[in-house]
Amino acid sequence: MKRTFLIVGLALVSLPLLGAAPVAKIQAMLAKPKILCGRFDQTKQLAGINKPLVSNGRFCAVADKGVLWRSLKPFPSTLRLTRDEIVQLQGERVTLHLDAKKEPAVRMIHSVLFAALTGDLGQIEKLFEIDGSASADRWSVALKARTPSLAKTIGNIALEGGAYVKQITLNNDAGGDRTTIVFSEIQVGEAAMTTEEAALF
Repeated sequence: MKRTFLIVGLALVSLPLLGAAPVAKIQAMLAKPKILCGRFDQTKQLAGINKPLVSNGRFCAVADKGVLWRSLKPFPSTLRLTRDEIVQLQGERVTLHLDAKKEPAVRMIHSVLFAALTGDLGQIEKLFEIDGSASADRWSVALKARTPSLAKTIGNIALEGGAYVKQITLNNDAGGDRTTIVFSEIQVGEAAMTTEEAALF
């Protein structure tokens, strides 16, 4: 389940999210493209380990299909989240497959993912307390888990951005782990996806 809730966090960061306050201002700042792709750089600090784990790659969020998360370094792997399943690939080999028919968590991830795409905060607010602030061209959003079990698994999430999400920080207070993901080289529209990425959906 820890992997599942981390996927929830990753899904959230790839898509436009709104804070509860001031919602109107943040909503006006956020772009809502049907296709959003870019680069991510992830740094994960594990409790008890001095050297952080660093990785990078590309992501694509497609409104009517899902999210593609492609780690390029240090090890190539692909994570695909759709309405019906979550699939992790190492090359062409499937290393993780969660089917919505067998794994209720997939339905929950789908609800959060597509709620973010459509601006439906109702689903997100069922899991997190949302707080936010905005300046002229920047905003920040804090998501606090509503239940002890969710808080223990994923902790708290902090997001920062402008027209798009630029950074996410996941703090797991119980485990002491901290993950920071920075997004850059954002592109939108059909041309944002490579032919290979389009074929993976």
